[in-house]
Amino acid sequence: MSEPGGGAPAGRRSLLGDADRERLIALLREHYAAGRLDLDGLRHRVGVVLAATYAEEAAVALADLPPAGVPDTAGAGRGGDSRGRHAQTRKPEPGWVPTAERFRDPSSGVIMRVWIDPSDESRHYVPDDALL
Repeated sequence: MSEPGGGAPAGRRSLLGDADRERLIALLREHYAAGRLDLDGLRHRVGVVLAATYAEEAAVALADLPPAGVPDTAGAGRGGDSRGRHAQTRKPEPGWVPTAERFRDPSSGVIMRVWIDPSDESRHYVPDDALL
């Protein structure tokens, strides 16, 4: 059964906490600093994050943006290279911690989950179905 408005089934939605909101707003600020958003765009997207109840609703604010910290060049940050602060990989490494943050990769359409490596606080993007 779907939530009102055609959302995901209620059992699969992740509530958005204050720490999650702060993290998403920090990411939006990085995009603003990199010139990917103008001030009105930043304000609008921050409003979306602040109004969101669920992580999936807040993720819309970042869905069309590249991973923060990755240069705007084709293929940058892909393939599991973790030398940058963000990397996409096929499966999480031992010790990484999953977050409730998910987004649809704009280039592949795959739903990605954000994992954090506590040793250096780097973020890694892993297909959400990687553990199935």
